[in-house]
Amino acid sequence: MEYVYRPVLALARVVFTAQGIRFDIRGAENVPRTGGAVMAINHTGYMDFTYAGYAALPSRRLVRFMAKESIFGHRVSGPLMRGMKHIPVDRNAGAASFRAAVNALKAGEIVGVFPEATISLSFELKEFKSGTVRMAQAAGVPILPVTIWGSQRVWTKNHPRRLGRTNTPVLITIGEPIETPRRGDAEAINEHLHAVMTAQLHEQQSRYPTLTGDDLKFVPARLGGTAPTPEEAALREAESMKRTRDEFTG
Repeated sequence: MEYVYRPVLALARVVFTAQGIRFDIRGAENVPRTGGAVMAINHTGYMDFTYAGYAALPSRRLVRFMAKESIFGHRVSGPLMRGMKHIPVDRNAGAASFRAAVNALKAGEIVGVFPEATISLSFELKEFKSGTVRMAQAAGVPILPVTIWGSQRVWTKNHPRRLGRTNTPVLITIGEPIETPRRGDAEAINEHLHAVMTAQLHEQQSRYPTLTGDDLKFVPARLGGTAPTPEEAALREAESMKRTRDEFTG
């Protein structure tokens, strides 16, 4: 029984309604009703995992997300994350979390992952880590390519959160499952996954309401927005990581 997950979902629905979030979910039928699958999700905002999980509900599936270990150590979020059977990730020793995810997949769970690992400051897809494909291959399950657009306007890195009633449109697309043969070329599958999700994201951006003024900060430079280019974003991320290392070693 899901004594924690179900009440949290009910609360999330109330919050989404209060915020006036206008969901446009396409491809929900691609979420399998039974059996394991890896849900690969792009990452532009802190609420991405809640939106992706919401999109799986029409198929009556609950998604077990892989999340950084520190969240599980928090006195409030920790018990909730464990109660919902999410999977902690230690980025310095990922073997245990990889095994836990594979075991969950083999047990018929849907496991949610962010192949980019961190939020994209440019709002474009970054390079994908190979673990998503390797995990699916090890468990013998398909990958569900999921893209979300609009999440960055609710709460994202380096911008104030907007958790009130904003009536923000959030587009979610779940593509057709991508098979992952155990002996298949993991790099080729990873590139295909990236291409599929890029196409989905561009399609979503093409039909999203036009943003102007200050909201251009949520639009990629490629589309005339003021978000950093992928190159500028990569430099900022590298500088941030260096500051973190310096603080840790200092």
